[in-house]
Amino acid sequence: MIPNCLPQGEVYHASEELGKEAHVPSFQKYKELYLKSVDNPEEFWGDIAKEFYWKSKHRGQFLDYNFDVTKGKIYIKCMEGATTNICYNVLDRNVKERKHGDKIAFLWEGNEPGDEMKITYRELLLQVCKFANVLRSQGVKKGDCVSIYMPMIVELVVAMLACARIGAVHSIVFAGFSAESLCERITDSNCALLITADGFYRGDKLINLKLIADEALLKCKEKNLPVKKCIVIKHLCKEEVSWDRSSCSSQSPPTKRVCHSVQQEKLGEKVKKVCPKPQVPWNPDVDLCWHKLMQDASEECDPEWCDSEDPLFVLYTSGSTGKPKGVLHTVGGYLLYTAATFKYVFDYQPDDVYWCTADIGWITGHSYITYGPLANGATSVLFEGLPTYPDVSRLWEIVDKYKVTKFYTAPTAIRLLMKFGSEPVQKYRRKSLKILGTVGEPINPEAWLWYYNIVGEKRCPIVDTFWQTETGGHVMTPLPAATPMKPGSATFPFFGVVPAILNESGEELEGEAEGYLVFKQPWPGVMRTVYGNHQRFETTYFKKFPGYYVTGDGCKRDKDGYYWITGRIDDMLNVSGHLLSTAEVESALVEHSAVAEAAVVSHPHDVKGECLYCFVTLKDGQEYTEALEAGLRKQVREKIGPIATPDYIQNAPGLPKTRSGKIMRRVLRKIARNDKDLGDISTLADPTVIEQLFNSRCVL
Repeated sequence: MIPNCLPQGEVYHASEELGKEAHVPSFQKYKELYLKSVDNPEEFWGDIAKEFYWKSKHRGQFLDYNFDVTKGKIYIKCMEGATTNICYNVLDRNVKERKHGDKIAFLWEGNEPGDEMKITYRELLLQVCKFANVLRSQGVKKGDCVSIYMPMIVELVVAMLACARIGAVHSIVFAGFSAESLCERITDSNCALLITADGFYRGDKLINLKLIADEALLKCKEKNLPVKKCIVIKHLCKEEVSWDRSSCSSQSPPTKRVCHSVQQEKLGEKVKKVCPKPQVPWNPDVDLCWHKLMQDASEECDPEWCDSEDPLFVLYTSGSTGKPKGVLHTVGGYLLYTAATFKYVFDYQPDDVYWCTADIGWITGHSYITYGPLANGATSVLFEGLPTYPDVSRLWEIVDKYKVTKFYTAPTAIRLLMKFGSEPVQKYRRKSLKILGTVGEPINPEAWLWYYNIVGEKRCPIVDTFWQTETGGHVMTPLPAATPMKPGSATFPFFGVVPAILNESGEELEGEAEGYLVFKQPWPGVMRTVYGNHQRFETTYFKKFPGYYVTGDGCKRDKDGYYWITGRIDDMLNVSGHLLSTAEVESALVEHSAVAEAAVVSHPHDVKGECLYCFVTLKDGQEYTEALEAGLRKQVREKIGPIATPDYIQNAPGLPKTRSGKIMRRVLRKIARNDKDLGDISTLADPTVIEQLFNSRCVL
């Protein structure tokens, strides 16, 4: 699987200097560790487990599993019977055992330049203990699920770690999702408590989060699943917000935030704009003020000791059926895997300042903003803003400001910033940077080379990481000092991960090959089930090829043994690193009163990687107009969120279908791309629809 000899041609190598202090200094060392992790996982992962605190030891096999649906129920267990607490390991252990209490855990950078704060490990532990007591005072106990719908602020980390401290299961919902999407996730996980904020700014746009949350709670009530309490944090202004009918304390929060004025350049004139405060409705029967609750909370909170296989969090990801899947991760294995991947993939060193630009509402933020970095005692940048606000050099300004050494972002952001050229990057020195990373989707070689040559000045290796919400952490990735890099390749598997490439018949392909990417055995951080629906877990990931975990992605392996991710094979789209279900978007479109039928496919996009190209067939008597098109886009935004807004909507008098009535999305993808090489269309019921659709394509 791992080649003995590596190519010497079109590959990029890290500097010898980086290898001198690296945890994995050479490809030979990587091979030794990899073989140990596969052949003797108990010893490999057991050594990592020794770095953490366990109240009691595990019993039986270190990793116990069944991947074959023909042999019974699918299950994965890691260190079953061992007890620990992940919050204790990422905070108490760092403060008490490792003496990192005064070390900065997070450098928070707000939406506006100059809006900033920092928090040490000791201060973070105190805040987490207080909020854990708040949760307990509201009746939250071990095993209960808590929904969190918050912007990128330190209190988001506090809330998730407080849940982990008392054994509650957190379900974080990205703050860009709509009320409908939030309601769906609350009801599916049966949450009785929601944590949110008054609002936040995304660039110069005010997002009134509380209003969206209230709309979601109303929808929950209509479904007879009322949320009993909603804890609300004042985020935007240090002054007292006018809470309608509230008894909220006027005391300022421990970490003040000022609503700064915004300086905007317009036609050579400076226009001063003062940020408006959000209008915050208040329901005294449901809403509680974060600051008042924290004011009265004790600073002492004993952790709840959990079994290694107890649930830690649920995180929803789009499913091919249209209904989001609640991916469930557990305590012990997730701790080991995120800690190990963070340490080795970013070659974490004690003096690093690490920055992942993702949102904690996605798995990247769970694993590589919160749990992985904190488990290693790292100092991280936590960023609320946008890479282009107030100008397109914001990221590089922050890199210089905090002397960031390890930087992790998405190919979408790289492609976006490429459009503005090298000048905004080169305004700043970036001399502190040592390692660059990418996440969320395959990176095209052109963007890789710009990132390497311009941002990293040809001295920073790039770790192009492939993984999923379901995998918990990196599964295919270079190691910065060890792996020669090929632009666009995820290179080789991480420790404990055994990939294979299968053909349609389920046969393993050797050597150069292309097909389905699968994994042959589990690693500690892989998901355990779909929340409340184990049958869906088995069907989605294990039924197609019994004995393998099926990623849903295509992959090719080149003559040198390097792996290249080729994209989704199932009915999913990867838009700006966010996985979207075609069925979910289609469902939103057909809910519009004018639409009879809809089909959604992906289309290449210079910045997003992929975008949504939608075909809609209208009901009899309906006319396709600009107003209708705008209404359809609004419909999708409201049902799912802004990330799902279609780029193209084509009026389709008919859709290509087989004689059995199945929509031929393969043909629609060709039409969207104006590619007339349609392949075999002998099963098409009405060939005349093809020419009609080509003639009425959207102007791209």
